[in-house]
Amino acid sequence: MNRIAFFDLEPWEGTYIKRHLHGFKTDCFTEGLDEKNVVKARNADAVGVFIYSPITEKILQKLPKAKLVVTLSTGYDHIDLAACRKRDVTVCNVPEYGSNTVAEHTFALLLALSRRIPASTERTKKGDFRLQDLRGFDLAGKTIGIVGLGRIGQHVARIAQGFDMKILAYDVNGPAIPGVKRVPLKTLLQQSDVVTLHCPLNGKTRHLLNGKTLQWLKKGAVVLNTARGGLIETEALLKALYEKRVSAAALDVLEEEGSIREEKQLLHEAALKASDFKTALQQHALLAQDNVIVTPHNAFNSQEALQRILDTTADNVKAYFAGKPKNIVK
Repeated sequence: MNRIAFFDLEPWEGTYIKRHLHGFKTDCFTEGLDEKNVVKARNADAVGVFIYSPITEKILQKLPKAKLVVTLSTGYDHIDLAACRKRDVTVCNVPEYGSNTVAEHTFALLLALSRRIPASTERTKKGDFRLQDLRGFDLAGKTIGIVGLGRIGQHVARIAQGFDMKILAYDVNGPAIPGVKRVPLKTLLQQSDVVTLHCPLNGKTRHLLNGKTLQWLKKGAVVLNTARGGLIETEALLKALYEKRVSAAALDVLEEEGSIREEKQLLHEAALKASDFKTALQQHALLAQDNVIVTPHNAFNSQEALQRILDTTADNVKAYFAGKPKNIVK
């Protein structure tokens, strides 16, 4: 019977993974893997970790039986791939788990803005049933501009089609999708009633929406961001809101969060200790705007998405020991 040692698991995750790895000897630990506790995995044929557990040459030297490392994340830069190749250790990851989850949150935010949900509920809680200043707008017939046609952007496009919206998209390498018109960024911003960001943060996309590009926006457009905070220049967005060039914004991410490598790390206590973004967000000027909704980087956080991480990880283990490994990283 093959033995698997998992680290960085919450108790419920350990219970879940053991149930889905029936037929394996599975040890689950809540702490991260390090050079001190690696002895707990010395007899393991495979090791499962999260991004807080570096897999180094020294760690591998103390795992003489391990031939597989599975990471419960999309990213794998915490793993020394060269050292793994040298020791003939296969590395597998979770390439995708929350595309529909983030897309659904995007539309939850859009609907909250379009139908004035936060203001409506707050007023009703106070016993005030007046409809003044609560008039919303329909999505049907509006144009949504999707910046980034990766897995999440594609899900957003499919949902938008269900709302009978016109769809524009800007993506350098994205696929052709029926019903989605590919246009330059400037055209998208000029013609879209709703602009939603679904691209990675890198040197080319940082401050994609800035003082210049926000000037291209169709007056009164709505801006959504469930990707990375650094895609929007905060000061420029505030100015656009004050000038009513942007009528409303809904943000699951803010520039002050800093670098988030993996959404699941936000559920880890170490992430809060290592970052000061909680204080930054509490004092953020955007929170004071009546026409802005901010959620705490929560778009990924559904029970199903987290279970998909565990399901894929368990499948990676079973596939490897069945002689048909999958989701192997480079």
